Amino acid sequence: MLKGHTIYIRPLETEDAEDNLRLQSENRAFFEQFSMIRADDYYTIEGQRKRIEQYQQRLENDQEYGALQCAFIGYFLDKAHNGKGLMTEAVRLIVDYAFYDLKLHRIEAGVMPRNLGSMRVLEKAGFHKEGIARKNVKINGKWEDHQVLAILNPNDEK
Repeated sequence: MLKGHTIYIRPLETEDAEDNLRLQSENRAFFEQFSMIRADDYYTIEGQRKRIEQYQQRLENDQEYGALQCAFIGYFLDKAHNGKGLMTEAVRLIVDYAFYDLKLHRIEAGVMPRNLGSMRVLEKAGFHKEGIARKNVKINGKWEDHQVLAILNPNDEK
C-alpha cells in the first residue's frame, strides 16, 4: 500500500468489485468522455470481478510493469472529487513507487488535449509534453488525438 497525506493507493481486490462497479456506473458519462468504449460486461459485477482477478494474476506473475522498464499510467476519479489535488498526489505516489521500488526507467501518459484537468495533474507531477499521438485512442467511437507526456527516472539521467 502506498500512503500519501490525504490518500492511499492499493491494488484492487475481488472484494472491491461492487464498489468499483458503483464508481464506474455513477461516473459512466463523465469517464466515457475520455476513455474507450467499454464492453457491456464492464458494467456488471461479474465483469468487474473478472477484470480484478485478471489484474491480480498479471500482478502475481510480474507482468504489470513492462519489459522496457517503462509503464503507461492511466487513472480516473469520481467527478465529485476533482480539483482537490487527490489525483496529483496519487500520480506522485505511483511515480515514486515505479522509480524507487520497481526501478522503472520511464512512465508515459496520453491525454486528450481538451482534458485540461488531467494534463495539469501530470504536469504538476513532473511529466513533460513530448508530442501529439494522432488518432491514438478510440473514444466514444471516434479516434482521438492524445498529448503524450512522460517522466524519466532521475536516477537514470546521471
